[in-house]
Amino acid sequence: MEAGSSSCSAPPPPPAHSALLLAAGPTVLPRLGYDVLFCLMLIVTVLSVFNNCLVIGVILRNPSLLRPMNALVLSLAVSDLMVGLCGSLVVTVTNSRGSFFIGHAACVLQGFAVNYFGLVSLWTLTLLAYERYSVACKGAASRPTVRRCSLGLLFVWVFCLFWAMAPLFGWSSYGPEGVQTSCALAWEERSWSNYSYLLLYTLLCFLLPITGIVFCYSKVLASMNKLNRSVELQGGGCSQKENVHAARMVGAMITAFLVCWLPYAALSLVVVVDPELHISPLVATIPMYFAKTSPVYNPIIYFFSNKQFREAALEVLSCGRHVPHGHRVGIHASSLSRETNAHSRVSPV
Repeated sequence: MEAGSSSCSAPPPPPAHSALLLAAGPTVLPRLGYDVLFCLMLIVTVLSVFNNCLVIGVILRNPSLLRPMNALVLSLAVSDLMVGLCGSLVVTVTNSRGSFFIGHAACVLQGFAVNYFGLVSLWTLTLLAYERYSVACKGAASRPTVRRCSLGLLFVWVFCLFWAMAPLFGWSSYGPEGVQTSCALAWEERSWSNYSYLLLYTLLCFLLPITGIVFCYSKVLASMNKLNRSVELQGGGCSQKENVHAARMVGAMITAFLVCWLPYAALSLVVVVDPELHISPLVATIPMYFAKTSPVYNPIIYFFSNKQFREAALEVLSCGRHVPHGHRVGIHASSLSRETNAHSRVSPV
């Protein structure tokens, strides 16, 4: 098959011909378009790898940080790092050439890896939200334990593995997406098998986590405001600054989640609802690139927003020359429930 024989309006080839499509290296954008994507993904790759390697290094270097809740943060950093390496890095290289030139097997492997580690990150965020909800709303009796966090992570990694492996065995498939420089679920494939997968995938792997995260953080904010009002009525001081900071952080967590994953979920659902709808390659590419940015700001929101973590990171970056404030660096079981002061105020981070 020659490159000139393919066009944006032509029907997508069946999965059996994906190798031929990749070998042809179809060009969807002008050279300048791929150069812009190359620069953007290079920045995303550098930030993703650096930020998440720093998170992993800081946690492993400080035994005081190896606590149940931080195991979830560590899992998030590992999965985000893999998304950066398997997704952003590969896409950076392929955009430099303007096509996915490394073959069909690599396309399937990249689609699987990005799907798997992306889902792990997404569900780990949900698990973090639930643990913070438990601490803030159910009291000390529901603080995270090693057993509960380990079982939660085991469920997340196995559950996500099932949904990532299903396309490898014929329930949907992996193939080139959008502007043909990356690979993902073949959402454009028009078959009932693919529709059923995308529908359940959207419900269980996107809408369910989104609902869980919004519910948990809404309850956290409500619980925090209720406790602070109670403290105020008892004559204690209640910092409005802390309340504003809490609302901003929770808002940032929910907004970042939705910005990353909602466009991707919407695209998958639209294809199921209207199978005849034509989506241009450029429009189809935008949700994929939004999802690939999550490894950049997940560490910022869930790690560097915590003062103790920042101190530990500065110590690592300065090769030990930076002396953390206080006698030791560490965080408590949840960044939503730092040690309360004499008035028992609640702060989210």
